[in-house]
This record gives sequence, structure tokens and C-alpha cells, in this order.
Amino acid sequence: MSRSRANPQKRRNAAVFASCFAVVAVMVGMSYAAVPLYYMFCAATGYGGTPSRAAAAPGAIGSRMVTVRFDTNVDPALPWAFVPEQRAVKVHIGEDKLVFFRAENRSDHAIVGHASFNVQPEQAARYFNKIQCFCFTEQRLEPGETVDMPVSFFVSPAMLKDHAGDSVSEITLSYTFYPATNQKAVAKTASVPAKGSGG
Repeated sequence: MSRSRANPQKRRNAAVFASCFAVVAVMVGMSYAAVPLYYMFCAATGYGGTPSRAAAAPGAIGSRMVTVRFDTNVDPALPWAFVPEQRAVKVHIGEDKLVFFRAENRSDHAIVGHASFNVQPEQAARYFNKIQCFCFTEQRLEPGETVDMPVSFFVSPAMLKDHAGDSVSEITLSYTFYPATNQKAVAKTASVPAKGSGG
């Protein structure tokens, strides 16, 4: 009799344990997925000034132009100099524009850095598309190395259909370079030795 009472109790305990384990597993899975899902959401909506990625530009549409300004920053823990080669450019909506940023490792050892970025004003971020960017991968600079790093971008013609974008005449693309957590990374974009650097 007592054994028959114990069996349902064990089954109930096992069911409760299985339910708790499933809940914990789902929570752990969601925590790992949260960051990439957040970045996907930001890239799709422009939330937080996150620009999108694209394979190619559609080509200039009409005569409307916008000024794109560049802002650069370096974390104090990273002994690099980092500047745009042009402070601003004018582009037609839909036009593919190629610009360069110069980075210099001022230390006596190789360092891997990675760049975070955003676009302001926020209502323009969803229409700002990057085709190529040094920020897509980590960058390794040897001691004293100076490189020119490319960014290819366009402003989507879809902005012409959005009344929130009617007042946008200037867009600011901002970068901040940080030391990478993994200093053994070797992946690089198609950066080239800076002119006059002797490389």
C-alpha cells in the first residue's frame, strides 16, 4: 500500500523536476540568443543608431544629397590613433560612396582592436547601409603600423518615402575603437598601408 502511494509521488516529483529543468534550459538558451537577436533587431530597425548591411548600392536616385560626417574615438586602453581621411562627404541618395579611415598602432607590440559604431540622427540609421567596413571584423596592427581602412556605404532611397527623413540633411557616422578581448585574432578587412607610412 505504501509502495503504491510512493510511486505517484515519485512520478509527480519527476514531472516537477523535468518542468524546472526545461524552464532553466529555455532561460539559458534565451540569454545566449538575446544579444544576437538584439543586434538583428537593431540592424533591421535602425534602433539605437545601428546601420544596416547590404551587398550593393542601388545607384544614385534623383538629385537629393545629404552630408555624411565622420566622428572617431579611441578607448583610453587602446594606444592607437584613429581619424577619418575626410571629415565629411556629400552623397546622392542611393550612391555608393567609398571613404577611408586611418589607424596607427603607437605601441611597441601588436594589438587587436574592434570598432563599435552608430549613426545619428536615429531616424536616418535604418536607411544607412554599409557594404564594406573595417568594423565587420577585428583589426590587428603591428607595432608602429599605420593602415587606411575602407568603408563603403550608401543612404537607401527608401528614405525618400519616409516623411521622418524629409528633414535629414546631415548624417553622422561615429566609430569608437576598443582593444579586442581576444588578442590572438588575426582576421582583417582589406586595409592597406597608409600612404607615406613606408609600408
